[in-house]
Amino acid sequence: MGSGMSARSYRELIVWQKAMELVVEVYDLTKLLPKEELYALTNQIRRAVVSIPSNIAEGNARHTSAEYVRFLAIARGSKSEVETQLEICVRLNYISPEQVQTAMGLCSEVGRMLNSIIKKLTPPLNP
Repeated sequence: MGSGMSARSYRELIVWQKAMELVVEVYDLTKLLPKEELYALTNQIRRAVVSIPSNIAEGNARHTSAEYVRFLAIARGSKSEVETQLEICVRLNYISPEQVQTAMGLCSEVGRMLNSIIKKLTPPLNP
């Protein structure tokens, strides 16, 4: 990184690890969905959840803060998509609110970490 900032700060590494935990959790949950949802909701939610750590990792490899922030913002969008899709699964009675608690908690945690990193990397606007 040209700005002298470390690409692999502790916080960033933790957000990637948490996002990976979320992937495993969501994959386990999607195994509970009806087989007829395999090509619809199951595939969509899996793609969205895999996008989170993938974009964190890809952004981490970029050379500028602006590029990094763009990938972190994509990861944040995918996180919101996963939350929405989990809520849909609950509303369709495919999985219970209790079953999605861990995944929703990880989503919140990952979201907070992403917001924190994005805030740190985004230059403040002139007052």
